Amino acid sequence: MRIINRTLSRPTAILLGAIPFALLIGIYAIASHLRRADNPADKLLPSLGRMADAMWRMGFEADKRSGDYLLWIDTSDSLSRLAVGIAISTLLAICLGISIGFIPHIRRGFAPFVATISLIPPITILPILFIIFGLGETSKVMLITLGTAPVMIRSVAQAVMDIPRELIIKAETLGASTWQMITRLVLPQILPKLITAIRLGLVPAWIFLISAEAIASTSGLGYRIFLVRRYLAMDVILPYVIWITLLAFVIDRLLLKTSLKAFPWNHLAGESL
Repeated sequence: MRIINRTLSRPTAILLGAIPFALLIGIYAIASHLRRADNPADKLLPSLGRMADAMWRMGFEADKRSGDYLLWIDTSDSLSRLAVGIAISTLLAICLGISIGFIPHIRRGFAPFVATISLIPPITILPILFIIFGLGETSKVMLITLGTAPVMIRSVAQAVMDIPRELIIKAETLGASTWQMITRLVLPQILPKLITAIRLGLVPAWIFLISAEAIASTSGLGYRIFLVRRYLAMDVILPYVIWITLLAFVIDRLLLKTSLKAFPWNHLAGESL
């Protein structure tokens, strides 16, 4: 049997998936040991134990100044900003994406505009957002929204246009109105694609979130990373980066599991990533 046709058991799949992570941790541990052997005070590659101690201190020891548990405060604030930004983008993607994809007049009027907006690097307009909305939460949420909404709108619009024309003709034959076709035909068809669009939108959303927090914020994961960098506190920076990656992974997997459970028919063709 050719290797491309072989199926893997779940334990084997988990083992193969863990190998790259184990290799990365092993390489880092060796490199850290070698650097600290030459210079015990080296800060560039702290030991795994030192990073674990720093993470414990940030997460389970109250800050001496504020009395807060900084890791959880930062995580809560960052996730709140991310959730609001993605929620607004999702709402825009549903409303504008379906309208652009389903109604020709709206497509002709708004599709070129959305396509043009999607090409603007959102990080370049961050100073403008700070001037207009100030340094508070609104500017950070707006950056996430402007960075993710246009691409999500285009993705949903394309999903609508990919709906087989035969289904629309059948709905028209049965006397369905435009609103009924949107709510009973289009929306159920594009919901799996919407979840995929959200998953893809979360990648740049994290980038914009961390960038905004690094420039103007008093809390958040990005703020903390750029605050401690002046002390070369790699034992805090690296665990925070790992924590952000873990959060992003968990959110992505939850969205995938939701899609698999709610829309199994959309995943019948093969394995989902």
